[in-house]
Amino acid sequence: MTKPIMFEAKTRLDKAFEVGILLKALDGTIEIIGGLLLLFISADTINKIAVFLTSEELSQDPHDFIASHVLHYAQHINHGTLIFGSIYLLAHGLVKVVLVVEILRGRLWAYPGLIVVTSAFMLYQIYRIGYSGSISLVLLTVFDAVVVWLTVLEYRKRRHEFAMVAHE
Repeated sequence: MTKPIMFEAKTRLDKAFEVGILLKALDGTIEIIGGLLLLFISADTINKIAVFLTSEELSQDPHDFIASHVLHYAQHINHGTLIFGSIYLLAHGLVKVVLVVEILRGRLWAYPGLIVVTSAFMLYQIYRIGYSGSISLVLLTVFDAVVVWLTVLEYRKRRHEFAMVAHE
């Protein structure tokens, strides 16, 4: 069995890839924390927090777009929504963190894994954009597309390096 080639950023493109996947790992870690929090918080607590956070803004401007939407969404959260959100965040976060760690450890299989998983989540995000119009979701999807592109380039290079080492 050939020893894995550890990831080492040598070019600007490598550095961009490294920054991109480290941001994915950070995002994954935040998702894991958020998923765990959703397991231990009630819908009523979320509603109370939303009221607390928006009350001053809504007292000044009862039609404030962001505050009124935060309050609206908080009021429609239920136990099932929290469980779904928790499972989604935990699964998404754990997969991202594991794949990034394995890429940094030089595991060749993790590159296509990151490409496939990120692409699948992008499809779901595009579906969500279709009916939510969320600018933040658009930006996340664009970021994910860049990470997928950089991962494809890096995977091609790593696969070539792996083949060269295997033939030595």
